[in-house]
Amino acid sequence: MKRFQQRLLLLTTLGLLAPLASHAADWNLAAVRHYASSDQVSSVDQFSEVRPSDWAYQALSDLIQTYGCVAGYPDGNYHGQRAMTRYEAAALLNACLDRISETTDELKKLLKEFERELAVLRGRVDGLEARVGEVEALSFSTTTRLRGVATFVVGSNSFAGDAQPDLFDALILLGIGGLPFTPNTVQYANTARALDAATAFAYDLSLYLDTSFTGKDLLRARLRAGNFGNSPWFGTNNPIGLNALEIAYEEICGQADCGDVVSVNRLFYQFPIGAGFTATIGGRVRQDDMLPMWPSAYPADTVLDVFTYAGAPGAYNKSLGAGGGVWWKSGGFSLSASYVSLNGDKGSPGLGTSFGESCDDNSGGIATSCSQSTFTGQIAYGGESFGLALAYSYAQGGAGLYGGNGTPLAVAASSFSNNTSSVGISGYWSPSLSALLPSISAGWGISGYRLEDGGVLFSWIDGASSQSWYVGLQWSDVLAKGHAFGMAVGQPTFMTRLDTAIPDDPNLRIPNDGNYAWEWWYKIPLRDSITITPAIYYLSAPLGQLQKNEGGSLSNFGALVKTTFRF
Repeated sequence: MKRFQQRLLLLTTLGLLAPLASHAADWNLAAVRHYASSDQVSSVDQFSEVRPSDWAYQALSDLIQTYGCVAGYPDGNYHGQRAMTRYEAAALLNACLDRISETTDELKKLLKEFERELAVLRGRVDGLEARVGEVEALSFSTTTRLRGVATFVVGSNSFAGDAQPDLFDALILLGIGGLPFTPNTVQYANTARALDAATAFAYDLSLYLDTSFTGKDLLRARLRAGNFGNSPWFGTNNPIGLNALEIAYEEICGQADCGDVVSVNRLFYQFPIGAGFTATIGGRVRQDDMLPMWPSAYPADTVLDVFTYAGAPGAYNKSLGAGGGVWWKSGGFSLSASYVSLNGDKGSPGLGTSFGESCDDNSGGIATSCSQSTFTGQIAYGGESFGLALAYSYAQGGAGLYGGNGTPLAVAASSFSNNTSSVGISGYWSPSLSALLPSISAGWGISGYRLEDGGVLFSWIDGASSQSWYVGLQWSDVLAKGHAFGMAVGQPTFMTRLDTAIPDDPNLRIPNDGNYAWEWWYKIPLRDSITITPAIYYLSAPLGQLQKNEGGSLSNFGALVKTTFRF
């Protein structure tokens, strides 16, 4: 009887009569829970509305004195005129079982009367216990949640134009970044056209292991694999860095293609440290993992990587390495500060001369001249339908841009810079009627590069600056519920000024490096966890100044279909 009573109490407390919800109007679930769990009264006088003149006064008094198992409602009344459901009666009977030492004839009649209801309650508990046992048997951890994202991309690139990069300019501009001097370096445009109409099928797989020990902290491990290394959207054979897809570029195992080998892409621990404060620390953590708010609502589904930096790839460079950060948040207002070292796991600090001449593969550590580190601070405010943020980043030793978010000249200046200071202003607005009006995201960024020691070959450059901007629009529930459409336009990071020792050459002082990028996409949900996203994009001048000598041109058009599986 004791085990049965425990099950009944558990069942009543949890409200496991949900399958009988169609009869919810016939019985009071709150009352059932109250009968099963409330303390019994010791005197009928505790019921404020029960008077000695009431005909049931003596019966209630006898029940209390004999069995001590009369319960009222949470408001302190007995509500004797209120109709009781059979489930409430069964719960009240169960509440008396602990207090009854022997089974009387009256009790046997009651048990017989409510036999059906008690059997229903007992069956629901048995079913729940079985289901809980199955879940526990299949779970590898009671504190860890596993989720995954698999992405297939099928598509190709097309190029047009007659650009022939000048040998002298190519050597100077690309040499700043320490890029290899090969025929492909000089003949970027020809190499791009050689890839025309190439169709490829690549994939990306991410597995997330999220663990919480207190319910308020997070230990995240992300395992990732992909084979975009030689695809049209990333890799050593692709001379157009700006057509890199967001799903393609990421530090997986030092490059975008690990030979189909799974590696650790994230490993960090996030935990509260006081009122409004949250700290993050990890050996494999990215800059945006330590931001309390991301200042963009675009995109719902990503295409070109350049549109995922809130318009400011310098300030939001998404550096990935060893580091930590802290943020404070109160309401919609937040402040944050973080530090990431790309070479934080290295054991040798290196000599740390300019441009990494003495920083080899074993050089690095925390806060050394070979760390390739980034410090980021952000102040932001976010409401229910809008957000705005101001960010500042200081990157040291070549940390910063890569080919997916800037022209070759801008990327070269970033990697050659001793230190880079970047500012970004970004924000978004989302309407309540998203099917009619799009959400609007926009951002602008500016960066300054300090080249303190250019050596013999590049001593004529002292500093440089660049800018970037974007506007992204996306509509939800387009044509059908769950469908989404989006587009974005902007200028990836391009050089706006070079401080040179050759003032007679205006092309070097004010580079003609500007370019535009567009993308359009439409997301179609096939199932709750499967979406197909056809997309197209266009790059007006992906090589910037390298392709504009003597009026030359080169443009890039791409089309793809992305299928995403979430599990």
